[in-house]
Formats: sequence, C-alpha cells, structure tokens
Amino acid sequence: MSSLSVAILSGLRFPKSLLSRMAAASLALVISLAWGPANTQAGEYTKGVVVTTLNTASTTTNGQAIEYPKTDAPEVRFLMIEIPPGAETGWHKHPMQCYAYMISGTITVETEDGKRSTFHQGQAFAEMVNALHNGKNTGTEPVWIMMTVTGAKGVPTTEAVNRPVRNSRPRSW
Repeated sequence: MSSLSVAILSGLRFPKSLLSRMAAASLALVISLAWGPANTQAGEYTKGVVVTTLNTASTTTNGQAIEYPKTDAPEVRFLMIEIPPGAETGWHKHPMQCYAYMISGTITVETEDGKRSTFHQGQAFAEMVNALHNGKNTGTEPVWIMMTVTGAKGVPTTEAVNRPVRNSRPRSW
C-alpha cells in the first residue's frame, strides 16, 4: 500500500478511502451511546445536521437480550478491527456486550452450532455475549469493523477458545 493511500490515526495506519466512513461511523456510535435512540431525531439538532439510525436492537445476533454491565468499574472501549481477505478471527467469545459497525468488507460469522450469519459494509449489529463464534473474511477486500464495547475495567474484550467439537463434520466455507 502506498504512503498516499494510508493515513495514520492514533498510531494506526488506515487506507485513506476508509477515513470518511470511519468518521461517520464514529459520530453515529458516539451519538447513539451518549443519547440513545430516543434522542436521535434530526429535529433536536441545529439545521443541516442529518442523523441516520444504523440499527436499533434489543437482542444480539444470536437472539440474546442486550444487557448493560453491572459493575463498579464501567469502561467503554472503541476498537478498530482489520481482517485481511481469507483470514479468520479464530474461535472466541466476548464476556461483555460489543456493538459493531461494518466499515468495509464482508464477514461470515459461524457459531458453535454451525449456524452462519454474513455481515456487509454499512451494517451495524450487537455481537453475541459468551457464545463461541468465529468470523471469516469471505470477501476480496479487507474487513474493517469499528467496535464499541461496554464492559468493566480489567475484563478482556475477547477470550480465545478452542474450536468447538460437533457431532457432525464442520461445513466448509
């Protein structure tokens, strides 16, 4: 990648083509976290401000009810995840609630029971909590995911786990 196509943000290198999408996603996530869906009506901002709801969810991608952390040490994390074409996250779980926005690419997430869900650029979703899953970039371009995590200080965002053993053969990608 040439130096002209990359920008550095907080020590990380991002393709410049992603920066405007990242900025829009950041603003949308901050607004939704700070004010919640009840206060995201365009009429509550000054003229010219456009608010677009990316998603409204009360459950995660596997149907779990969304729960906010019960902790004396709350922490919100903002993460940028890059997954190259053909790469996988590895089997893992999240011990706390994570919210994702697909900045670019296509990812297919497989759960422990073999079910798959595919997410594309522009989609926003609430990740499953304490459920084993593996994501694979099934597209031809890098996947860039902006993730916001609501959790507790000292609790990891992701825990790696061994590939689950199933009674049937794993399906091929």
